[in-house]
Amino acid sequence: MAGSVSGAGPAASAVARPASPSRQALPLALTMGDPAGIGLDISLSAWLARDRRGLAPFVFFGDGEALAARAQALGLDVPTTAISDPREAADVFATRFPVCDVGCDAPVKAGAPDARNARAVVAAIDSAVLAVRDGRARAVVTNPIAKSVLMADGFTHPGHTEYLGALAAAHFGVASPNPVMLLASDELRVVPLTVHIPLARVAGAITSEAIIATAKILDASLTSDFGIARPRIAVTGLNPHAGEDGRLGAEDQAIIAPAIAALVRDGLDVTGPYPADTLFHAAARTTYDAVLAMYHDQALIPIKTLAFDRGVNVTIGLPFVRTSPDHGTAFSLAGTGKAQATSLIEALRLADAIAQKRDRAVAAGAS
Repeated sequence: MAGSVSGAGPAASAVARPASPSRQALPLALTMGDPAGIGLDISLSAWLARDRRGLAPFVFFGDGEALAARAQALGLDVPTTAISDPREAADVFATRFPVCDVGCDAPVKAGAPDARNARAVVAAIDSAVLAVRDGRARAVVTNPIAKSVLMADGFTHPGHTEYLGALAAAHFGVASPNPVMLLASDELRVVPLTVHIPLARVAGAITSEAIIATAKILDASLTSDFGIARPRIAVTGLNPHAGEDGRLGAEDQAIIAPAIAALVRDGLDVTGPYPADTLFHAAARTTYDAVLAMYHDQALIPIKTLAFDRGVNVTIGLPFVRTSPDHGTAFSLAGTGKAQATSLIEALRLADAIAQKRDRAVAAGAS
């Protein structure tokens, strides 16, 4: 499998976008993730919770046989049905779990990832994104992938977020996509400025330009996707005590503070840099709508502490909606019946809500 964007899967060929699509009738496109992980388990659980949680229809892009086999192994009564067009989902979702089949190349065994199935994992993502582009689905919701498994088969992207940016460039005509990872829960929204790079490289990767660009993408998403009229964004420092006036590092004063000042001049409500160890307690969280943190763990530790089972990963800065559970493949839990679907259910709910907001904005602009 090449590491670049592919067109594999049943939705590879372009389908003419309907002239006047009824967006609310379109389903969400749910990818299988690594089939050896808990993606299949929690997808089944989410379908079973569809009525109780008021979920919009969604279509599973992945191996239908593996999904049905996992349901049988878990003792779950989930009848699946293959469909050729995601738009058929509304007719069957109430009684059957619709599947746009993307077959795996090797047998799927819970807890035993196989690089031979990397092609199908990527093809499922490709197919789901193309379904949204072609007006056959409203948003993409991705189950967890195992990057090491994909990379063993030639995948060259650091993760889901970066690959989705490549898809935006290839299929949506976005010249220089800048996808940003936003972790969201009822308690906290937080963005890491730097993501999948070694900690030793973080300081060198922080620039005023990157802070300004990321904060503006975050501000726009908070307004359009979360309905916040004037978002308040707090920015962490990089060093302990936000550098303590330069005594514990120069980046806070030399790079982060000037970026915040520039954002304020541009009319954004941005404050900081704040010591990260004082920014995430309950009282502090009432003073902002989102936090821009400097590196991966500085952002993910607080949200996973506050909402481990409920956090949602939202990729902002893309021309399509994408959410995912805020956890990994959990191979040790796959097929055991112990995997919790709460984060996936929240990801489905949030994808639906954001898609509705964007659709209303488009309709209002056209009127």
